[in-house]
Amino acid sequence: MDGIVARPTGEADEQEKPLWAAVVSLSLGVFGLVTAEFLPASLLTPMSADLGVTVGAAGQSVTTTAVVAAIAGPAIVVYTGRFDRRNVLLALTALLIVSSLIAGFASSLSMLLVARFLLGIGLGGFWALSLALAMRLVPGRLMPRAMAIVMSGVSIATVCAAPVGAWIGATLGWRYAFLLAAAVGIVTFIVQALTVPRLPPKGTTGLDTILNVLKRPAIRLGLATILLVVTGHFAGFTYVRPFLEQVPQFGVEGITAILLAFGVGGFFGNIAGGFLAERSTRLAMMSAAAGVAVTTLVLALAGALPAVAIVATAAWGFAFGALPVSVQSFLSRAAGDEAEGAGAATLTTFQIAISTGAILGGLLVELQGPAGVFLFAAVAAMLGTSLVSVYRERALQAAE
Repeated sequence: MDGIVARPTGEADEQEKPLWAAVVSLSLGVFGLVTAEFLPASLLTPMSADLGVTVGAAGQSVTTTAVVAAIAGPAIVVYTGRFDRRNVLLALTALLIVSSLIAGFASSLSMLLVARFLLGIGLGGFWALSLALAMRLVPGRLMPRAMAIVMSGVSIATVCAAPVGAWIGATLGWRYAFLLAAAVGIVTFIVQALTVPRLPPKGTTGLDTILNVLKRPAIRLGLATILLVVTGHFAGFTYVRPFLEQVPQFGVEGITAILLAFGVGGFFGNIAGGFLAERSTRLAMMSAAAGVAVTTLVLALAGALPAVAIVATAAWGFAFGALPVSVQSFLSRAAGDEAEGAGAATLTTFQIAISTGAILGGLLVELQGPAGVFLFAAVAAMLGTSLVSVYRERALQAAE
């Protein structure tokens, strides 16, 4: 779900005065969208019971959003190039509001999937455009700071989405979690309308740009790593609540605390991944992927022990938190002057991996139970680790 977007061709002029309030509004948008995307992971049990479907079927609400986002992100970049970017931004935020309201009042699985379809459009488009928009809101020398602010929305959502969703689902009902996401969207829309200036379109990105960047070996390595590790991760993460309920047999309060630990681990993992990537992007990717593999394997083999489940889940969050920033750093160095095309490809790969993980996880949880899902996650992540470790150093020169 992390894009890598360079200043579009033709934007030699840069914002002289940083518009920090507008940058914060982008972070709010990322926070709202990522929170809404991952709410089902902590609400599958009550959602499936209320809608009268299996846990595996309810889990496809994650799949729907991911599949649509994978298509919508590059499509919006390519086909909305002639529109004012501010208007496109507001339209995407409006989709967060509408989709969350529909989900909150959904009376059937089909209605829920419609809501998740609309969220996928908003999520994909926003991710594909957000960093490019940030580049137009601050001077070039302040871009690292602006990008850090935007990405902080992801870190906060990672910490908050699962535990807050679980708590709201237990106290008020799962529908109120989506209504809260709609409220976040309304606040975000107002802040963006007040702070983001008109941003006439400048430069274009075509499908040929995205295809050309895929010819680079290091880019293909990074995307393949994403596909393997993220597929495994989301096969497990989508069904983490049923696992914690059925295997170590935690109650709602315990699950909420464990998911909070997962999120906090992810927050610090993101920081650690950034520091390590400054020294070696390849080592950072290998470490993050190996961490996901080891922790999910521990959950699969010894997750019935409550203490092991708690520690392993928190460590799993730390390991996965380091992955996006590690892969992003690797791909941005490998992409060079075609970072925007690499960003669209990265977004699509992330969403394909998320949807594939949710689909495979749904099949495995029905056939083998939650523990089998985590064994698959460990194998997929280990394959990703091996892929990076055996890749020839000569082919990595563009990324190191």
